[in-house]
Amino acid sequence: MKTFTQQLRGRGARSNASGRYEAEVREAFDDGWTPEDDEAAPLRTTVAPEKAKVIISRNDSPDVGFSASINPYRGCEHGCIYCYARPAHAYMGLSPGLDFESKLFFKPEAARLLEAELSNPRYKPELIHIGGNTDPYQPQERLLRVTRQVIEVLLKFRHPFSVITKSALVVRDLDLLAEAGTMNLVRVAISITSLDRTLSRSMEPRAATPEKRIDAVRRLTAAGVPVTVMFAPCIPGLNDHEMEAVLERAAEAGATGAGYVALRLPMEIKDLFREWLETDHPDRARRVMSLVRQMRGGKDYDAQWGSRMKGEGPIGELMSARFKAAQKRYALNQRGGELDMSQFRRPPKAGDQIDLFGR
Repeated sequence: MKTFTQQLRGRGARSNASGRYEAEVREAFDDGWTPEDDEAAPLRTTVAPEKAKVIISRNDSPDVGFSASINPYRGCEHGCIYCYARPAHAYMGLSPGLDFESKLFFKPEAARLLEAELSNPRYKPELIHIGGNTDPYQPQERLLRVTRQVIEVLLKFRHPFSVITKSALVVRDLDLLAEAGTMNLVRVAISITSLDRTLSRSMEPRAATPEKRIDAVRRLTAAGVPVTVMFAPCIPGLNDHEMEAVLERAAEAGATGAGYVALRLPMEIKDLFREWLETDHPDRARRVMSLVRQMRGGKDYDAQWGSRMKGEGPIGELMSARFKAAQKRYALNQRGGELDMSQFRRPPKAGDQIDLFGR
């Protein structure tokens, strides 16, 4: 039986294999009739509410710079083929392939839940990162505004937070972000993986163009919001040669920090990524996967803490050395100090007794 992969306009994955927790496995195949069939109907995006009990998630990973995060959405319409969040869709009984980018969930009660958690007298403020799983400014945010409502609550409580996105929609909330910036309560990270429009469209079919992301860096920094550029993922043999150019353009636009992450291919992503390489970049597919295995000890992926984000061996070491040199060259190592935790406050509610001493 020959595996059949479909190429849908505006989508990243080429297949929709069953999630690993499903009792029955479904896989499309070529029955020989495909060339004579009518063109497949376009894949529609659906968005459903998700009932959440709490909105702040916590992790103990030493590889990320935060322990508390908020994810307003599950699944992501950007369709980035390399997205490390894809395997999580299997927990919903859905495929990490096309389902991940077309069957989305949002948390309509996010702002209310956040306000309740921050109002708890036992709550102690710590940096909250928005978007550690899927992009908080993916296309559905334009109408649903869940991320904006979350930021409004954080600002109301004077709570420090960070945001990561590859969407130009982030500038819609410049009024809130600029206000938080003046109080040293926010940092924004913009992910820019390539300056090549063709490659970017291939890897991230529904994300903003590279030019729009550079413009977002420019507008955010002009408004006083500190911005870090993330070159993530860095894919050897595909986009790694653009590392220095991306950092240079971001620095010119006003970014003051930078980071990178080596390509990660856990669980189902390795097969999805290979399918995509074979259809979109067949001339480079074998070389890219060979280089990936060279920085993962001969495997497609190694989940070991401490090395999973950067890789190992000569490939990983060269990637790290190039990044550090470019980071220094373009002055993208300005940390700017920690965000201010001391301003956190619980706003008085209607009916609360007035504190005569201002405490």
